[in-house]
Amino acid sequence: MPIRTLIMGAAGRDFHNFNVAFRDNKDYEVVAFTATQIPDIEGRTYPAALAGKNYPKGIPIHAESDLLKLIQDLKVDQVVFAYSDVPHEYVMHKASMVLAAGADFRLMGEKATQVKSSKPVVSVCAVRTGSGKSQTTRRVSLVLRGMGFKVAAIRHPMPYGDLVKQEVQRFATYADLDKHECTIEEREEYEPHIDNGVIVYAGVDYEKILRAAEKEVDIVLWDGGNNDFSFYVSDLKIVVADPHRPGHESTYHPGEVNSSPRKPA
Repeated sequence: MPIRTLIMGAAGRDFHNFNVAFRDNKDYEVVAFTATQIPDIEGRTYPAALAGKNYPKGIPIHAESDLLKLIQDLKVDQVVFAYSDVPHEYVMHKASMVLAAGADFRLMGEKATQVKSSKPVVSVCAVRTGSGKSQTTRRVSLVLRGMGFKVAAIRHPMPYGDLVKQEVQRFATYADLDKHECTIEEREEYEPHIDNGVIVYAGVDYEKILRAAEKEVDIVLWDGGNNDFSFYVSDLKIVVADPHRPGHESTYHPGEVNSSPRKPA
């Protein structure tokens, strides 16, 4: 029997983890997503057009506040936690709730969720949201362009609209922002890249996004969101620390993943 799985998310990492690890995997049945942080996402459905042949009706998205009831009603075996910039204590409170309800609690790491590119990847991540990733990413893009490389920035997801239409988004001009009906928050992130002559990709299916970007650039630049780790295997990883919040690099999830050494000392 497939493992009945619920993914806790915020319309970003959760969809990515599903796409790369669960969508075509018959060992699992994803029965629901829960959502927090993002307004007006609960009550919607992760559409069948994105969910694949195993989910002809799509996958319902519920409010995280319904988590315990969902575990019981949907006979959930496993809960996957898949969003970012929360204290470690917060994550473990959620884990305790899930375990007490009888399900397993899971965090998925780089090996299970990262996609390998055919082009070099430079990722910019951070220990907390608001540490300065955006400015760092823009500076890196200008340095790489100054060296003669064509660069695309792939931005951590912000899918607030029609998920099918947003599957793969490409922004090279302000007209593209209008075409995709971008929010103010999205424009805030994308416009400076466009002003610098850097193409921006974003959306929902990050393997398809990567394959599209690879066709037209020399180097892929992962422009991270919150304090999440990269969706892609990185050839060079830049982690932005935060001098104004000392200690948070070891107390927030998953920022500590970014600041931790890759190999044993």
